[in-house]
Amino acid sequence: MIAQLKGTVDQLGDGFVLLDVHGVGYRVFASAKCLGRLVIGQAVTLQIETHVREDHIHLYGFSDSGERGWFTLLTTVQGVGTKVALAILSVSSPDELLRGLAAQDRTVFARANGVGPKLAARLLSELKGKAGTISLGGSGAVTGDTAIPADLPQSAVGGGGVLEDAVSALVNLGYRRLEAFDACGAALNELKAAGAESEPDQSTLIRLALRRLGKDMGR
Repeated sequence: MIAQLKGTVDQLGDGFVLLDVHGVGYRVFASAKCLGRLVIGQAVTLQIETHVREDHIHLYGFSDSGERGWFTLLTTVQGVGTKVALAILSVSSPDELLRGLAAQDRTVFARANGVGPKLAARLLSELKGKAGTISLGGSGAVTGDTAIPADLPQSAVGGGGVLEDAVSALVNLGYRRLEAFDACGAALNELKAAGAESEPDQSTLIRLALRRLGKDMGR
């Protein structure tokens, strides 16, 4: 099985790159995000997923192990083939997918070609709890200063918890679910950094999240 290819970009096509490896050309299918980073004549190393079928052998290439991990995970969901998986990775990065999954925001999947509302809902349902089982990139439930503190009580983040209640309140105010989740996650970290030891109340969390959303909107 081919797991990695290191060569020179010979051609860039619709959904694929032709990689020259010591005079041998490999056609590698990849996401638009991955292909957008490549330049003809450039030396590049791609992580490879090899699919062997009775009638063909296809190579799928990825910039890093995080993108490859998501490709593998996405294709475990019924109705998601390789084309749909690449379409999802073409519009959302691994970190965006991880954050969207944590926020239960179907739009990170639904905006990809070939993903309707039902499939987006199935992706959220089937992938919840799976994303941490393989190397997907990122550093936690979500990344950067929006990461949810690992030691936060489960009652705060689960269904009906203060985080979910705050996110729902912000969504009702017109904010997108993912941006509301990010703002609340950042607010939780702000409270933790300030030394708060108890579970925050909903009004405090909403107030801090709104302040962060106001700063983001003003950039």
